[in-house]
Amino acid sequence: MDNLDELLKETEQLARHMSMYQHDIPPDLVTTDSQGNEELIQRYEELWAQVGQCQSQIMMMEPEVLPDSDVQLVLQMMKVKALTAEYEQWQETSPEIISNNQDILLAAGKEELQTVDRDLEMMLSTVRAENKKLKSNLEKEQRWLAEQEEVFEALKGKLEEVKKQNENISEKSAFQELKNKLKKLKNYKEELLTAFGEFLAEYFPVPDEHTRSFKKKKGVSEESHVEWVNLHVILETLINQLMNTPNDPYIIIKDEYWPPYIELLLRYGIALRHPADAQRIRLEAFHL
Repeated sequence: MDNLDELLKETEQLARHMSMYQHDIPPDLVTTDSQGNEELIQRYEELWAQVGQCQSQIMMMEPEVLPDSDVQLVLQMMKVKALTAEYEQWQETSPEIISNNQDILLAAGKEELQTVDRDLEMMLSTVRAENKKLKSNLEKEQRWLAEQEEVFEALKGKLEEVKKQNENISEKSAFQELKNKLKKLKNYKEELLTAFGEFLAEYFPVPDEHTRSFKKKKGVSEESHVEWVNLHVILETLINQLMNTPNDPYIIIKDEYWPPYIELLLRYGIALRHPADAQRIRLEAFHL
């Protein structure tokens, strides 16, 4: 099998060179010097005869019977052996000159040069196409980079403008802004106090109608006249005392403070008595 493959390759090479020799050598050399043709034809006939003998030997060989199990494995092993034998044969084979005729060698060299030239032209065309594609990609990336730089410069200018605007804001304008906010807070505080006063005036009025019954119950003479104050005044007094003097938030229970209102504040935890003086109370520190 190895000898047959070698013979077939050599025969194909000779046939190719013979056809090339007939076309590439000048007509005057072909007609006047026929020794090269005869030499190639003789060598071709010898190789063809060897090919025929090898084919006859192959036809006479009995086919090898493969085992039923692991057929694929056996085939793969045979392929490995064949490739190994071919590799060893190529390692031991030295290149042979197809002919000693200079004209044949010239034609063979010319064919090899033409083949190499075609391969180089294809490679050059491929490289040029790749360079063209890379150049197009480079131009796209450069345009994208230019757009990004423009955006960066625009944002940089905007940032500088904002910094200048912030620097132009004076302390006076900042103080005025804080003053306006404080004024709004004071107005809101007044609104809350007004609403709170109206609520207390509506639901906790001055207890004039209960004065007589309370005086009789406590044994107070009707001649002594006390002007009760409403709950709003009591709470305001407690709040002012707590905020103005937090170290001494207690106030003295006066006669004009209606006792049921004082009891109401103490019972619901709004006010607390002094631990040592029952006549003094203070507002619970809800803000702490």
